[in-house]
Amino acid sequence: MAPARTRILRIVLWGSVALLSASLGGAFLLREYASRQPHNVQVSGEALVRSKFSLVDHRGRAVTEVDFSGRWQLVFFGFTHCPDICPTTLAYMAGVLDSLGERADSVAPLFITVDPVRDTVDVMAEYVSAFHPRLVGLTGSPEQVAAAAQEFKVYFEQREDTAAPNGYLMAHSGYIYLMRPGGRFEAVFREGDQPPEALAEEIQMRIAKDDRQ
Repeated sequence: MAPARTRILRIVLWGSVALLSASLGGAFLLREYASRQPHNVQVSGEALVRSKFSLVDHRGRAVTEVDFSGRWQLVFFGFTHCPDICPTTLAYMAGVLDSLGERADSVAPLFITVDPVRDTVDVMAEYVSAFHPRLVGLTGSPEQVAAAAQEFKVYFEQREDTAAPNGYLMAHSGYIYLMRPGGRFEAVFREGDQPPEALAEEIQMRIAKDDRQ
């Protein structure tokens, strides 16, 4: 990917973060997502939510949850044409990773698309590189993506939007999942509930507690 193209994409994406509060379209989607999910952090559901998937990473390699075993997973479902929720959340995750310091080696940050038709391997590679070098983009067939979303109990739905590329956007839940090594559920968060530094500190405490057991 050309460095100039990467810089342009990064400027556009971070620009959308800065303009989020002024975006009426963003406010509409935010209300759509918020209406489907509670406002408080949820820490239950271990029996229902698990990390299990068979997808393709942004380098074109077939991967499953086993490829990330031994590390904690920070997982977010979204799509590259998302006008607001996805870029702000991925920028937030990048801040968490930076705040983790050396502990970042213990965490696999995964961005799983809910729009596999448009989000090809090449598209995902360009997109995730604009946020953080550790971020892993995952795509696959519609069936593979649907199966992964089902394991995480993630809601997503195609919504017609004539102003959007290809005439549609994807409505989806906006949770960030923290999964334990081995794929078991640990906790779920949302961007904006706390600063990235605070979430990084919480993740560090959970990892340290697990190491002592």
